[in-house]
Amino acid sequence: MAGEQPSAAAIDASPFRFAVVVSRFNAFVTEPLRDGAVAALREAGALESNVHVLAVPGAFEIAQAARLAAETGRFDAVVCLGCLIRGETPHFDYIASATTHGIMKAAAETGVPMAFGVLTTNTVEQATARAGEGPDNKGREAAAAAVEMAALYKSFSGTTSRPFGFRA
Repeated sequence: MAGEQPSAAAIDASPFRFAVVVSRFNAFVTEPLRDGAVAALREAGALESNVHVLAVPGAFEIAQAARLAAETGRFDAVVCLGCLIRGETPHFDYIASATTHGIMKAAAETGVPMAFGVLTTNTVEQATARAGEGPDNKGREAAAAAVEMAALYKSFSGTTSRPFGFRA
């Protein structure tokens, strides 16, 4: 189809800069997500100096840090990584909703694409299965989405970054 964007696998990420915002809560899951995302970005050609990992306390803080990173104008895309595992109280639902909406709002208001790699699972087993090594790692998938979206945004703007304060 004419005008169709290439898949992330066909995109050279070397001209792009990425922030990877990762929650420290449930680190046994989020660290492998982070490692998968960073590996995928490097495999796509992103320069080591253009991949910046920002750790935050928990999932609730991901959107805040992602927005802060985007507003600097230094990043072409932000990869958001975290892990929420359902418990016995409604806390899971509130944090999952706030995190999701916060990331989407930050992306819309800053004009910087943000890839969603926040796991929302019912069990520890489901979470660890999605953070394992290999192509099914959701951190890898989020990084691939970030590469693809950075290229898409570039195709519309003709530049690889947006000025500070840009609003979509």
